[in-house]
Amino acid sequence: MRARIYKPARNAMQSGTAKTRDWVLEFPQASARDVDPLMGWTSSDDTQSQVRLRFPTREAAKEYAESKGIDAVVIEPKPRKPNVRPGGYGENFATNRRSVWTH
Repeated sequence: MRARIYKPARNAMQSGTAKTRDWVLEFPQASARDVDPLMGWTSSDDTQSQVRLRFPTREAAKEYAESKGIDAVVIEPKPRKPNVRPGGYGENFATNRRSVWTH
């Protein structure tokens, strides 16, 4: 089973960058989840898929994986795209516009 080391992306629902600074080592799911017929709960006998280890740097995560004999692949983060539109909402009401802006 091959683990992956990656840097999580920013949450699309929030503008903050919490939980995106650390590198994460996690294992893929080895077996399918089962639904309990009585209660309807979802369960799995795979305990490694529940493990998510956080590290401050990529090198620390790689060193940990090598020291424990874990076969891991590093996934590099994609660079953020620059803002395509300069300014923001406040630019709609700027007084130094080239043309007059009215409704």
